[in-house]
Amino acid sequence: MTANALAVFGVTSEEEALYRFLLRNPGIRADEVDQRVGSPREAVERGLERLRHLGLLRHDVSDRGLTPTSPDIAMARLMDRRLQELHEEIMRVTTSRYVVDLLRAEVVDDEETSPQGVEQLVDLGQIRNQIDELAFFAREEILSVEPYTRLTPENITQSRPLDLRCLRRGVSIRNVVRSDALEHGPTAAYLRELVAHGARVRVADDVTERILVYDRRTALVPIDPADTSRGALVTREGGLVCNIIALFEKIWEQADDLRASGEGVRTPPELTETERRVLLSMVSVGKDEAGARELGVSVRTYRRHVADLMRTLGAASRVQAALIARERGWI
Repeated sequence: MTANALAVFGVTSEEEALYRFLLRNPGIRADEVDQRVGSPREAVERGLERLRHLGLLRHDVSDRGLTPTSPDIAMARLMDRRLQELHEEIMRVTTSRYVVDLLRAEVVDDEETSPQGVEQLVDLGQIRNQIDELAFFAREEILSVEPYTRLTPENITQSRPLDLRCLRRGVSIRNVVRSDALEHGPTAAYLRELVAHGARVRVADDVTERILVYDRRTALVPIDPADTSRGALVTREGGLVCNIIALFEKIWEQADDLRASGEGVRTPPELTETERRVLLSMVSVGKDEAGARELGVSVRTYRRHVADLMRTLGAASRVQAALIARERGWI
């Protein structure tokens, strides 16, 4: 038996031991627990109340004794609770942007220490690190033109945390992509997800430029637009950045809004009753068999519904799908 296996969810070793005891002894009366486990009654009462708070113990509604929550449902509740706590903690951290301004005030001759001119990057890993760093420290606006036709699952997994972090911090994101990208399910779902969180996305049929601009101060473009493997150029020169922004605005004005293109964000009223029930089942039911029984369908059909919803949400796991659905107000 692993000691305090539930510690990662904020459950103490004493609380876990009490929960395990209740799983082995369902229906035991509350006033008998302290004698059986050999702990003071006050400590046991505090532990039982804590388990109820965590959703590991059902609230007593009759004289049938204590009823622990099944492990499947208990783990789902603990994971959901912990992920929500981590989400709130991340939001508190990322909204502390004022600290950057306080630290900048300590820098002497900041204008002289800031890199100027044009920097050439040829290593793909170096380019990715530069993009991640610029996105991480963006404070006002990110402009991008990206002529991809699809994003791989790895692309989406890597981009989602930074994109959503920027949007949560109030950074404006305007993105132009090829219309062909909407024909790829996971890519279209991810773009809809960004729009649902406040990004503005437009589509164009013949866009070929690749542009990234951060806070109207730093721009990144490929050395050779036809062969991005040759590297990228990063510039902070005011005149060059202004010209690149002007090109972006021209492309932006000629592109169609994602909502107007008929590929807008899917809202809760468009969910079928079956999809809504599957979403609710994903967050409240442990095993697929139980979810299938609840919906009155076969396990294979239930799993197919789950897979379809995960593709629609652009989620890599069921837990992530449930969180995205909650953020969108689907459940």
